[in-house]
Amino acid sequence: MQKEIIQETRHYIFRNIFAYLGISLYILIDTLFVSITAGELGLSTLNIVLPVFNFFNAIGLMLGVGGSTLFSLNKVRHPEKVRNLFSQLITFAAGTGIIFIILFYLFTTPILHLLGANEQTLPLAYSYFRILAWSAPFIMCKYITVNFIRNDGNPSLTMAAALTETLSMIVLDYVLIFIFDLGMNGAAIAAAIAPTLNLVVASFHRRFAQRTLTLHLAMPDWRWLLKAARLGTASFFNELSSGVSIFVFNWVLLGLGGNPAIAAYGVIANIALVVIAMSNGVALGVQPIASREFGKHNYAGVITSLKLGFKVTLGIATGTFICLTLFRQPVVAVFNTAHSQALSVYATSGLPIYFICAFFVALNVLMMMFMIAVNRPRQAFFLSIMRGYIILIPAIVICGHLFGINGVWASVPITEALVTVIGTYFVTTCIKGWKNYKKEGI
Repeated sequence: MQKEIIQETRHYIFRNIFAYLGISLYILIDTLFVSITAGELGLSTLNIVLPVFNFFNAIGLMLGVGGSTLFSLNKVRHPEKVRNLFSQLITFAAGTGIIFIILFYLFTTPILHLLGANEQTLPLAYSYFRILAWSAPFIMCKYITVNFIRNDGNPSLTMAAALTETLSMIVLDYVLIFIFDLGMNGAAIAAAIAPTLNLVVASFHRRFAQRTLTLHLAMPDWRWLLKAARLGTASFFNELSSGVSIFVFNWVLLGLGGNPAIAAYGVIANIALVVIAMSNGVALGVQPIASREFGKHNYAGVITSLKLGFKVTLGIATGTFICLTLFRQPVVAVFNTAHSQALSVYATSGLPIYFICAFFVALNVLMMMFMIAVNRPRQAFFLSIMRGYIILIPAIVICGHLFGINGVWASVPITEALVTVIGTYFVTTCIKGWKNYKKEGI
C-alpha cells in the first residue's frame, strides 16, 4: 500500500514540477525579451506591474486550491455536495475578472503610481498594464480548472495544458515583440492570450473516462464559495505575498539605488519565481494524495506522501543554490543586455544572499499546502501571513535601513527561516495528534 502511495505521489509531483517549471521558464524568457527590447527601464516597468499578475494568480489559486481540496475531501463519501462546485467557481471567476478589467481601465494611472511608477516608467507601464488587465478572467479560470482536473485524477493533462501555455507564450512573445515590433505591448498581448490556450487543452478532460467533473452554467452558492475560499486563503496570501513583497522591495530599492536597483531585483525576483514554481509543483503534487488519504483516515499514507515531498524539495533547493552561487555572473549577464554596471553589481552580489532562502521557501510552501490538505487552514493561513507580511515587510525595511541593498536581499532568507521553525512545529504537532488518535483507538 505504501509503495503504491509513493509511486502515485511521485507521479503527481514530477508532472506538477514540469507544469509549473514550464510556466516559470516563460517568465524568465519574457524577462529576457523585455530586457532586449526595452533595457533597464523595461525591466523596472515589468517589476512594477508584476504585483497585478500576482493578484490574478492569487485569486485563481485561492478558488482553485480551496475548491479542489473541498472536492477531494468530499468526492468519495459525499459526491452530491460538490457536484456543482467547479461550475460555480468558474462562473464566479469569470464575472469577477470582468469587473477587474473595468476597474483597472478606469483607474490605470493612480494604480500605477501606487505600484511605484515614476515619470520614466509610467509611459511604458500604462499600455502594458491595460493590456494585461484583459487576462484576469482567463488566469483565474485557468487555476481553478487545472487544480480540479488534477484532483480528478488527470495530472498529465494539467502538465500538457501548462506546457502548451508556456510554448505558446514564448512563440507569441518572440513574434509580437521582434517580428511585429510591438515591444512591451507585445509581451502583454502574449500574456493575455496564452491562458486561453491552457483552458482549451484542459477542456479535453471531458474525454477522460474516469472523470467526475462536469461544467455547466451554475449560479454561485455563497456558502460553498466561502468554504472554498476559506481552504484556499493560505494559497491566496502566499501568492499575493509575492506581489506585496515586490511592491515593498520596489519602494525601498528605489530610495537606495534608483531604477537600476529595481531592475536588479526584477532579475532576482523572476529567477525566484522558478524556485517558487518548482516548490508549488512539489506541494501541489503531494496535496491531492494527502487530502484523499486523510479523507480515508489513512494517516500513514498522508505521512508517506509528505516525506517524499520533503526529499524532492530539499534536492531542488540544494541544486538551485549551488547553481546560482557558482554561475551568478553569467546568469545576470543574460538579462543585462544593456550592460548596466550598476545592475550587474547589485544583482551579482544579491543572488547568493537572496537564494539562501531556497531551502526554506520550498519547505514552507510544502508545509502550508500540507496543512490545507489535512483540513487545517488556520495554521496554513498563519504561516502565509507570517512569511508574506508580518515578518517580511518589517525585515525589508529594517535590514535595508541598517545594511543597505545587501540587507534588503538578506531579509528574505531571514523571514523564510523563521517561518520554517513555526511550520515545523505545526506539522509535528499535527502528526503527533494522529499517533495519539491511533493509540487511543478512537
